[in-house]
Amino acid sequence: MYSKHVLLVPFDPVHDIGLKMIQRGLEEAGHCTYLLPPDLTPEEIIGEILVRKTDIVLLSRTLGYGVAELLGRFIDMADAAGIRERVRFGIGGMAIRPELAAELGFDGGFGPGTTVEEAVAFVEGREFLRQKERSFKQKKELTAGYSYQYSHQNIGSLLGKITQGILDWSADKTSPGVERAKLRDELWDVIRWRNRETLHEFLTEYPKLCGEQPRLAYTKGIMHPKTRRFTREEVIALEKYVEDTKSRMVVPSIQHTRQKPVIFNQYGTGCPFMDVGHIKVSEAWGADGVVHFDPSWGARTEGFLDGFLTHQEDGTVITPANLNRIHQALEPSTLWQVRAHRGLNTPETVVLAAKIGADLTKINICYGALGAGTDPARMTIDGVWAVRYAAKYGLPFDVVTNEELCGVPAYKAFAGMLITADLALRLGAKPVLQPLFCFSPEVMIGGQMADNYVDFNVAKVLALRAVLHAPVWPGAPIGFLTHTEDRVQSATTTALHACLAALLDVDAITIASSDEAYSGGPITVPAKVDTLKAVGEGLRFFGHTNIVPTAKAFDWSQDILQGIEEVLDKVAASGDFVQALYDGLLGSREEGAYPGRAGKGTVTPR
Repeated sequence: MYSKHVLLVPFDPVHDIGLKMIQRGLEEAGHCTYLLPPDLTPEEIIGEILVRKTDIVLLSRTLGYGVAELLGRFIDMADAAGIRERVRFGIGGMAIRPELAAELGFDGGFGPGTTVEEAVAFVEGREFLRQKERSFKQKKELTAGYSYQYSHQNIGSLLGKITQGILDWSADKTSPGVERAKLRDELWDVIRWRNRETLHEFLTEYPKLCGEQPRLAYTKGIMHPKTRRFTREEVIALEKYVEDTKSRMVVPSIQHTRQKPVIFNQYGTGCPFMDVGHIKVSEAWGADGVVHFDPSWGARTEGFLDGFLTHQEDGTVITPANLNRIHQALEPSTLWQVRAHRGLNTPETVVLAAKIGADLTKINICYGALGAGTDPARMTIDGVWAVRYAAKYGLPFDVVTNEELCGVPAYKAFAGMLITADLALRLGAKPVLQPLFCFSPEVMIGGQMADNYVDFNVAKVLALRAVLHAPVWPGAPIGFLTHTEDRVQSATTTALHACLAALLDVDAITIASSDEAYSGGPITVPAKVDTLKAVGEGLRFFGHTNIVPTAKAFDWSQDILQGIEEVLDKVAASGDFVQALYDGLLGSREEGAYPGRAGKGTVTPR
């Protein structure tokens, strides 16, 4: 390709920065450029085009009243001067769009976000392959590089004693959830299911292990009253939407110069079609991963429904078809977590999610038993098997500490988290530690965040790192309980927590949409974009700068460490982890943590 002669025209009283950036790119590409001074008249510009034997003209202009007419007349003057046929004209500016540029008679229009490479491609008369140039994003591995060695030997020793007790207790027990998970593991073949083969043996045995609602669905076709199957027309529409969206999807990076944290966004509108829309928006605005939320009633129902189902309340029903449709819509770089940390289907969720193609899951025995309503004995046996299956399928999982939201102090919640994490290590799984980054009830009462939101959050991460060399994934979501109905405030608060997480070099974070706490229904796409944009701007603002917490952060981290050790000492001394949950050693009724009742009496001998 021969060199082009490009005239750069700031058709504006002052602004020529963009043209100067493009000029550098063009000259590096071997083209000849000449940058005119700003604020010339149209007649003077036409004269310069004629004198300099120009091939390409690139104008920049901020649109205002009457400017569109001015630009249209400029093209008319170029036509009258006999140069319109041999010279190509492009225009850029904050208010410019390709459609407007074409309407005004220009050959190309460049709006916000235009890159120098796009302008160079226009000059060289070639198509700018945006997707090929930007879709380099790779799926990220959260647990790589971690030794999972204990730095705090006494805490490691106490955890070993407790988890051995859990394994001994669970050795001769089972539950309906465990039996369904075994059935799903042994008899449910995902390849045959995707080929629409009927899995007779599985379907004969599975309803026998389910509660009334799923059993009625399998045996009599009676659906849950708030669910229905998608129609054929809706399925076709979803498939077309996914195909169209994937064909034009650009997968940007939300991070700036730091590689971490990996950003997860939550979904769970109740409708898999809407979920897919939210996921595609999250991907388009830079999210690295998404988290599947199921409805709260699902945690108290023995067994999964079947079919491609929509649900009229929050949380998307877990069925093989729902998960499979959502999985098919994901970009190759998107991490997908299906949470299994609570309820009566915990081990089966891990098996099903792994077979469908999930990258991560979520398990915590203590939170499931104290903050999510499942009986401690049932949650323990189901949790042990959930961890076994996570190990079998190579599915890392975070250990969420949402019992903090009930009012349980961080040190107690962390003690419970570390018990599940140690159990995972004994069974060959890879846990990820998930402290809350939020304005929790503990700090509302204790005043640890009366001055700032930094020190106590820093203290949590420091304490965990002093115990175990493991990945840290604050959540869930970050900034929870700092959000208000003001979307700007919510997005800003989330972004600030995300930046603090980045400066602490944690591995991942989970964010929520800016209207999640106050939407009164499904979250909205604009609110999802609010938060993603705010997080991206925050990470761009701070880059590789650092933050220095006050001495309080280090004092509180020591307090948390001491508290963890004392709690674990009591649990180990009790010799009965399940009874310790009932007795409140890992979160008491006075602290807002009540042992759950769902599934009580369903643990039986094997």
